[in-house]
Amino acid sequence: MAHVASLVPAPAGEDCVRVGVDGVDGAGKSTFARELSEALRRQGRPVVELSVDDWHRPRAERYARGPRSPEGFWLDSFDYGRLVAECLGPLGPGGSRSYRAAGHDLRTDELLFDDPVAAPPGAAVVVDGLFLHRSELEGAFDFTVFVDVPFEVSAARMAVRDGSPPDPAHPDLRRYVQAQRTYLAERSPRDRADLVVDNTELDAPYLVESALD
Repeated sequence: MAHVASLVPAPAGEDCVRVGVDGVDGAGKSTFARELSEALRRQGRPVVELSVDDWHRPRAERYARGPRSPEGFWLDSFDYGRLVAECLGPLGPGGSRSYRAAGHDLRTDELLFDDPVAAPPGAAVVVDGLFLHRSELEGAFDFTVFVDVPFEVSAARMAVRDGSPPDPAHPDLRRYVQAQRTYLAERSPRDRADLVVDNTELDAPYLVESALD
């Protein structure tokens, strides 16, 4: 992880560097992002940790196309407008560094409008989440990592974590797996990412591709 952290660009002056950690459900994005954040701190860099999961749309909007709709999961899950305007935009080049960390409480389904907080000058802002290479987020990250695992592996991990079926072809997973297949086909995140990390073995992730070579 120290090597990956060393590849994260240095800040320009007091500007933050926004790092997106992308991948399908169960890929290990949150763990990878947390470990990357720790590695950056060990290198003496200030870090802000965020998650796109804190920017869901309200439940009624997320399920407007039906509770089992893959299209609904792909198109309606997250409020990208607020995410960019209130979080990633202010943390970008020349931004105020004054941002909101969350726009929605998934447990209560409430929209959040907490007072903005200030990121440290030159912070590495590590953001984990689904669909980070979609068109609404173009230009919203300065460096991205795609955490790559087969659906068979990610579904098995979610079964342990959430009690969901371990087979990615199971009808109960269709909403999520098909939406993520749409993302992979339409946006080719492996090709867009600065780094691709194979995370099939959680204890032994390895760098597959680097646009920095």
